[in-house]
Amino acid sequence: MSDDLIHNPNGGMPRLLEIMRRLRDPDGGCPWDLEQDFASIAPYTIEEAYEVADAIEREAWDELKGELGDLLFQSVFHAQMASEKGLFDFNQIADTMSDKMVARHPHVFGSESADKSAEQQTQDWEKIKAAERAAKAQSGVLDGVAMGLPALMRAVKLQNRAARVGFDWPSTDEVMDKLREEMDELREATDPDHITEEFGDLLFVMANLARHMKIDPEAALRAANAKFTRRFQSIEAALAEQGRSPQDSDLAEMDALWDAAKAAEKAAQ
Repeated sequence: MSDDLIHNPNGGMPRLLEIMRRLRDPDGGCPWDLEQDFASIAPYTIEEAYEVADAIEREAWDELKGELGDLLFQSVFHAQMASEKGLFDFNQIADTMSDKMVARHPHVFGSESADKSAEQQTQDWEKIKAAERAAKAQSGVLDGVAMGLPALMRAVKLQNRAARVGFDWPSTDEVMDKLREEMDELREATDPDHITEEFGDLLFVMANLARHMKIDPEAALRAANAKFTRRFQSIEAALAEQGRSPQDSDLAEMDALWDAAKAAEKAAQ
């Protein structure tokens, strides 16, 4: 095949698909790409999704196009491997997604009334997804919640599923009580396995508390990570002005610098 498409800067999706096909071509393809399979590529797919989220979180719009391209390439990579195995190809992936979106939006693409709130649409969406799970013989309430999700995100999804059938605390008060109970149990735990178990229980209840307070725990933790990074970098900068590093300091001094950075942030707000 001619390389015209490969080198066409406006080749769009066909160009990307052809590049992927060539990378996986046993005759002249890339050795690394040829060695990969679904399992080996999956971690990169997850990583690229997080890099998209990171660019959005930082409002790095100049980077977002490239990060979305990296994520798209992951789908193309999986599609190429599936095509080689005779499973499906990229067009079938796109058609499956299109069919799903049309089926899940009857108020847009069907005969249902479009005059509904976002809350009502969410409820309808869940009913449609429940019917889809039933068609797949996923009869359990928790069936279909992906095992590969980040644990905190999966905890919220599991809890949301259980809540739909009434298995939920009525308010945040009961969740707070459960949180204190789990903290006490963690304090009392002694052996490593028990400590790990109780710590997991504590995290699970924290996810439940976030859900009751309508907080995205992943987003909240990302924000806390960013805040910690920002303030610790302030500590490093303050010490660097004295020709020192954190290794040359101690906890008391760094804690005071942390408080100064915190105060400066609040003053700037």
